[in-house]
Amino acid sequence: MGPLQGCRIVELAGIGPAPFCAMLLADMGADVVRIDRPSNGDLDLGIPLPRRYSVLLRGRRSARVDLKDPAGAEVVLRLVESADALIEGFRPGVAERLGLGPDVCLARNPRLVYGRMTGWGQDGPLAAAAGHDINYIALAGALHAIGPTGGPPVPPLNLVGDFGGGGAYLALGVLAGVIESRTSGEGQVVDAAMVDGVASLMASAYGMHAAGMQTDERGGNLIDGGSFFYGTYETADGRWVAIGSIERRFYDQLLGVLGIDPAEIPDRDDRARWPEHRRRLGEIFRTRTRDEWVALMEGTDICFAPVLDLGEAPGHRHNRARGTFVEVDGVVQPGPAPRFSRTAAEIQRPPCSPGEHTAEVLTGWGFAADEIEWLAQQGTIS
Repeated sequence: MGPLQGCRIVELAGIGPAPFCAMLLADMGADVVRIDRPSNGDLDLGIPLPRRYSVLLRGRRSARVDLKDPAGAEVVLRLVESADALIEGFRPGVAERLGLGPDVCLARNPRLVYGRMTGWGQDGPLAAAAGHDINYIALAGALHAIGPTGGPPVPPLNLVGDFGGGGAYLALGVLAGVIESRTSGEGQVVDAAMVDGVASLMASAYGMHAAGMQTDERGGNLIDGGSFFYGTYETADGRWVAIGSIERRFYDQLLGVLGIDPAEIPDRDDRARWPEHRRRLGEIFRTRTRDEWVALMEGTDICFAPVLDLGEAPGHRHNRARGTFVEVDGVVQPGPAPRFSRTAAEIQRPPCSPGEHTAEVLTGWGFAADEIEWLAQQGTIS
């Protein structure tokens, strides 16, 4: 099941991007063991959430271990000895104070890939400061570029920092490290910082900015909602549609469906006239409902899609046909991505309670029954 079947990963429990990384790896078949501490509650992104809805925690087993107890740190180090990778999302220095820093772990398993997820990175002037997604994308230049003309920067949920520039890049780094380790026989530390990952995601934007093709004016550029042929429009029923007719042949189809003579817009790239053209298209789109526009445009080369809310998206015929969303334990959620032709990824199990698999995990990873009993009696595990 999944291309990572047989890969063992230890996850030191955290919130946000590191759990997202672990979810991706578990969806691809890795045996990910989450080490929850006694104080861990039902948290997802730092807010209370009933366990069955904590989708980021799906796919792995949980062992509850007191990491402040030296015997607890030793339990984790025993797991590390047979692991391919470890993932942690603490502030710099915390893992070291727990006795689980990379030097200690690599001494126990020289082939280990030690994945570290932070916002600012392991070093630099801000390394020790607290922060959240919005702060990291601000420093990388991404937040400034998102929002309407004349309006404030708009946080794009926490997709860009936590998940795009954070968890996804950590997963990429861990997998690259594991591949290299199997060749060299040596492990290494992966320093995944959200500010670095977001900057990487902005590679195209920075290239266009350097070429003078993208300005620092929000909502005034080709693909930030500034152009009238790439953006969203409100429909007669108060819903929205998304248009992305950048290429000329797609743009011509758009004008044809809207009943606009291309000669009336002689130079579509004249940015000074974009607001005027946007107002005109806005008036046209408000003459029909969203579903009426779907009937006219969906499936064409206009580059069109209805703007669906979270309740609608799972039911769209394309998403249903591909199985983009699945239901696990009564909770509708995104399915594993990407797809594999031979080793199909799948969700191994719904989110579990902290410590639900402690004895099972330790037994499967080489602990004797009397050791497990002793550790439980001492309160090191639960």
